[in-house]
Amino acid sequence: MRRAGDCSSRLFRTRRGRYDLKARVFQLGEDYVVCIWGGDRPHVGAVGMALPRPSLRDPQRTSSTGSVFTYPGHKEDHLVKEAAERLAASLGGNVVVCAGAHWEELDSRGIEEVLENSRRLVSTIIRHLVPSPKRRGCP
Repeated sequence: MRRAGDCSSRLFRTRRGRYDLKARVFQLGEDYVVCIWGGDRPHVGAVGMALPRPSLRDPQRTSSTGSVFTYPGHKEDHLVKEAAERLAASLGGNVVVCAGAHWEELDSRGIEEVLENSRRLVSTIIRHLVPSPKRRGCP
């Protein structure tokens, strides 16, 4: 168990395809702050927050509830909401995810590849931070 003042961080990345993403995960007590970036102009485009709660369908499982703030003109809202909710349900703590990734002339197929890499990145984070028997939600 961590002491109240402890904070640690880890770096993750996808290393897959043209749209590589990186993430720095900070653990603050039982909570997490995750920064996701990629492309040629990393930035903060959106911030998602989520907290774990009992599933509405099955109270024995952990789900989550999330909120998002997106800067005008940015498209990372879906990425941060999905990431924050999956991480909160799986890690069991409050989660804040900020993300900004930019590639010039990104088409709809490229956007789908970025979202898929984001899902892979989140799965990798969950796999490394939560041993299988302790997983709470759906990875």
